[in-house]
Amino acid sequence: MDEFKFEVTETSSGERIDRFITGCIDSLTRSYIQKMIAREMCFVNGKPAKASYRVKDGDEVAFSLPESTEPDIAPEDIPLDILYEDEDVLVVNKPKDMVVHPAPGHYSGTLVNAVMFHCRDSLSGINGVMRPGIVHRIDKDTSGSLIICKNDAAHNSIAAQLKEHSVNRIYHAVVYGVLKEDEMTIDAPVGRDPKDRLKMAVVPGGKRALTHVQVLKRFQKFTYVACRLETGRTHQIRVHMSYIGHPILGDEVYAPGRKSPVKCKGQVLHAKVIGFIHPGNKKYIEFDAPLPDEFRHLLEILT
Repeated sequence: MDEFKFEVTETSSGERIDRFITGCIDSLTRSYIQKMIAREMCFVNGKPAKASYRVKDGDEVAFSLPESTEPDIAPEDIPLDILYEDEDVLVVNKPKDMVVHPAPGHYSGTLVNAVMFHCRDSLSGINGVMRPGIVHRIDKDTSGSLIICKNDAAHNSIAAQLKEHSVNRIYHAVVYGVLKEDEMTIDAPVGRDPKDRLKMAVVPGGKRALTHVQVLKRFQKFTYVACRLETGRTHQIRVHMSYIGHPILGDEVYAPGRKSPVKCKGQVLHAKVIGFIHPGNKKYIEFDAPLPDEFRHLLEILT
């Protein structure tokens, strides 16, 4: 049985216990956590927690997960926007709001369910039954290009390229404020925010993170940018742009309370370009994922 322990800080005081744990373990859904609380798998200061309990500064929260069994991840006939496909790899344009892979309590409607239906038995198995074919991921609220590996050899090849930072990954985003420089490089270490476990931050001792930023177009109060990742830390672009005072439009985590000219469903961030050495023929290939309609509409409004 897996057990997690957390200490509540002042920033989280007053949150419902299920919301607090959801923030601590982002791979679990809130509904699944609620079920575990009902099964008395959650303790606060050594006593079983009630679902309505609101955590307080200094509380010690212990949360247990039952012994895991291999879940049945079902193929689902979900449409895919395919940018490229051959016997080794599949490159898709993931829509916003789609989770990449299943997690406890959330086993359907993910990209994995969709590619399992599309590829049948042709997916790499290195990352196990929960993540067949998955060699990297992007956030639920980020759209764009993603590589799916159809066999273990392809998986190992792409994973090595990601580790060497040789995969070309360019994201497009709209950020708050007007950037003065046409080009810049942000070299700032990223790690878990010590004041808020839900967030990443630029912190001493974090992992080195490099983002190359190019201005594509300036508006009155916003800037349209291209961000090329040299490293791939969790939330790297979102953290780096917030760090320099230009958080991404619609980012509810790193730009809370900021005004937007339109209603955004999450951050305006799109994985536009992905390029890599093909695992089979060893030639460089590159793909460009078209901007979502919502993104293009926003640019028209800002112009």
